[in-house]
Amino acid sequence: MSNHSMMDTADLDAQTGSPLDHAISQRDRDTMDMVHAAVASKQVMLAFQPVVQAARPDQIAFHEGLIRVLDDTGRIIPAQQFIDVVETQELGRIIDTLALEKGLEALAEEPGLRLSINLSARSIGYPRWNEVMKRGLQNDPTLAERLILEITERTAIVMPDLVQVFMADLQQRGVAFALDDFGAGYTAFRYLKDFYFDIMKIDGEFIKGIHASPDNQILTQALLSVARHFDMFTVAESVETLEDAEFLASVGVDCMQGYFFGVPTVNPAWRSDNRQAHTA
Repeated sequence: MSNHSMMDTADLDAQTGSPLDHAISQRDRDTMDMVHAAVASKQVMLAFQPVVQAARPDQIAFHEGLIRVLDDTGRIIPAQQFIDVVETQELGRIIDTLALEKGLEALAEEPGLRLSINLSARSIGYPRWNEVMKRGLQNDPTLAERLILEITERTAIVMPDLVQVFMADLQQRGVAFALDDFGAGYTAFRYLKDFYFDIMKIDGEFIKGIHASPDNQILTQALLSVARHFDMFTVAESVETLEDAEFLASVGVDCMQGYFFGVPTVNPAWRSDNRQAHTA
């Protein structure tokens, strides 16, 4: 091949991208199309996972409501398979709105339920989300005391001033806030004194196999110390074994969440149609 031909090929690759780039781009477009279709047809639901007390694992402190969509074959698709693709789009704002809507419905349905719902900081100020929250609290102001909003660390630090004002307003009405995935590589400790989160959820990367990992034990205990300093309740995510649960309880974690205690289900125990429960 001549030098001229080689340069032409290189130029073409630079303009069009690699085959891998194209494959990733096509996958993302397919994901967006799938989520758009699910939202348009209202094929959206919550899967509920228990968060248990570390001192009494038989006692549920609250549930997390995890957004799910159904694809065109009826499969339940977890958020982790699409949230990164839609996060920065308006579709991400719509997903957050639907999650809140479903969460408020569940709280109204079950008076004994306390529930956390995920929220991107990018959705703060989104008119539809705010309208759903306003309408829900107008219908029943007591729902606020049983609602926890989980904001991921990576989105919270993008717009700290906005998050701070938003949290202060809803906390006055009784809503609690959890800092989700804490320690996942986005930590900005200088913001913690301003946010006033009620709950710190320690990222599962520190928790999996912690009973046999001295490094993760030190890191987790450091995060627990930070949480105590800022008077935050702590939740260890992704607890999957008895050994990990026992270690976490011994170092003073307040609550635990993970497959060891319960998988997410779209048919929780308080619903009458849970005879054929599906995990999701």
